[in-house]
Amino acid sequence: MNEQPKFAVIGGGSWATAIAKMLCVNLPEIAWYMRNTDAVEHIKTHKHNPNYLSSVEFDVKKLRLTSDINEAVAYADYLIFAIPSAFLSAELSKLTVSLKSKVIFSAIKGIVPETFLIVGEHFHNEFDIPYENIGVITGPCHAEEVALERLSYLTIACGDEKKAKIMAENLAGNYIKVKISDDIIGTEYAAMLKNIYAIAAGIAHGLGYGDNFQSVLMSNGIREMKKFIRKVHKMKRNINDSAYLGDLLVTGYSVFSRNRMFGNMIGKGYTVKSAMMEMSMVAEGYYAVKSAYTLNQEYGAKTPIIDAVYSILYEGKEARKVFKKLTDKLD
Repeated sequence: MNEQPKFAVIGGGSWATAIAKMLCVNLPEIAWYMRNTDAVEHIKTHKHNPNYLSSVEFDVKKLRLTSDINEAVAYADYLIFAIPSAFLSAELSKLTVSLKSKVIFSAIKGIVPETFLIVGEHFHNEFDIPYENIGVITGPCHAEEVALERLSYLTIACGDEKKAKIMAENLAGNYIKVKISDDIIGTEYAAMLKNIYAIAAGIAHGLGYGDNFQSVLMSNGIREMKKFIRKVHKMKRNINDSAYLGDLLVTGYSVFSRNRMFGNMIGKGYTVKSAMMEMSMVAEGYYAVKSAYTLNQEYGAKTPIIDAVYSILYEGKEARKVFKKLTDKLD
């Protein structure tokens, strides 16, 4: 009988908290790294994360909490990274423990800005991790609804089906349904791109566009996503599956979506800096826009929505004028 692998969650935000909650249902113990030492001590004492999903109460006997990333990595066989992509390199630079023998799953929805790679490719290229030891955890799923124990769906993608199943079994629960995919690169790019389209949806809402336009925007968004991903990694995939279209819809429409909220503030006239300060949370899509736009200079996919959002966020163009032009490019 095979021994149960050990799991560690790397990150202290809402996704990390939701994943820790799911794992604790199925496992006797997990390691959990977060850099905020005050948060670590708060959870040990009060049984909940003070900064994210504070309604989730943990059995602290099941948690090996640490503010030392090397302690968590050394403990576990399976590592789940749930750190904003913009900060991943800084955290990985703290490592003195090898990742070579580890199975790494990314729950990060973005591109690593230092290398312009999705997280799986970053671990493969920079740390020589074989693709069969790399996986992706994607939605459609909001951490906030996991906290509320509302029915949620996850997609687990990994080149090694056995490892995907192990991860799936340890995340599944009464209100968490999990499916397996072999499209590691496609699902990870989709998880990054949908945040950009959610920002676009937010900008449209902030500018006063209604549901009719939002539906056209999302329809064009999924087709634009399909073109982009096909350029990056051509394989047989159904873009209407939940990992692609479903994740796009929940991120584009949900009140829990930080990217939509960020876009809404931009549409209402906030500067990027003021919107980020008021949110006090990271909107992954902001960094994804620059990465996707830059990557597409090489790939050459037709991406009018990405181009529009980039021009607003990074070139300082007026949102209302940009979207007026965009409406003529959509169908």
